[in-house]
Amino acid sequence: MTPPVLDPKVADQLRPDDRGLLPVVVQSIDSGEVLMLAWMDAEALSRTLRSGQATYWSRSRGEYWVKGETSGHRQRVRQALLDCDGDTILLRVEQTGPACHTGSRTCFSTELVTDPGVHNSPGQE
Repeated sequence: MTPPVLDPKVADQLRPDDRGLLPVVVQSIDSGEVLMLAWMDAEALSRTLRSGQATYWSRSRGEYWVKGETSGHRQRVRQALLDCDGDTILLRVEQTGPACHTGSRTCFSTELVTDPGVHNSPGQE
């Protein structure tokens, strides 16, 4: 089976890292909430654009995976955007179930505060 080929007009705009990968920020199209970060190469992007289902490259397993293929927590891609530098993709998706492998809706739930006063109103330190 021949892997899907990415449209050359799209491929020419991509600026992947030295491993051929681009970070992918995944956002809920409904709420605007950032759900997760994943990685794609040109083939994963091509598969995603052709199928409408988010397909990523697993750096740890060294293989492609369709989000939700085993869990049922799928991501239907509604919009795919490339940033101005061509080195990051934003996917706006309809998420079924939680996005995070931990079972949380989003992978971004641990708040890191570097400035203790960042959440205080002026005069309330």
